[in-house]
Amino acid sequence: MTTQIKICGLSTEAAIDAAIDAGATHVGLVHFEKSPRHVSLERAAELRKHAGTRVKVALLLVNADPRLTGKAIGDVRPDIIQFHGSETPDWLKLVGDNSGLEIWKALGVRDKPTLARSARYAGAAAMLLFDAPAKALPGGTGTSFDWSLLAEHEHQLPWGLAGGLDPDNVTQALTDTGAKLVDVSSGVESAPGVKDVDRIAAFCQAVREFDPQTRSS
Repeated sequence: MTTQIKICGLSTEAAIDAAIDAGATHVGLVHFEKSPRHVSLERAAELRKHAGTRVKVALLLVNADPRLTGKAIGDVRPDIIQFHGSETPDWLKLVGDNSGLEIWKALGVRDKPTLARSARYAGAAAMLLFDAPAKALPGGTGTSFDWSLLAEHEHQLPWGLAGGLDPDNVTQALTDTGAKLVDVSSGVESAPGVKDVDRIAAFCQAVREFDPQTRSS
């Protein structure tokens, strides 16, 4: 089985091409003005068009109101909406039912009770992304959480790992957690919001080199 790779926070066509060329299965576009990776809906639509059908495109929103959510879906037409705020399961289900899009929810992991509460998203989200707890920003901070918390958790939904991943630690992260999807943003940047082509390639290479060791067994 091949690990899925999402490169998030892309803002240029060159970065999208680099992610696809390196073997990413997903790319993420961030529409959240406080983020250094923020792109306007107009720009997100251009980048989504550039990606085409070569890769799945996720649009990240944070506590967006219904008007903005609807406009974002209509303008960008992503494959996935990734919610990264305090959105409720009911809201996620409503958006998914009305848009027909795949719904992902990012959750900051502090402790085992956090993981236990994640079960409430069953039936509302297609994928959970376990991330570091939110600080000034809800994600993309380059910090990780205690991966051992995932070791014995009985997952109710498909899930992926985010938070503090980079080319140097992703192999260990996969070994420790068994994640089937890894999501990276700041870990493949040369400066906040500036993706580094070589780091994207190195991250994807590390994941692909890990796969034959474990996924084939």
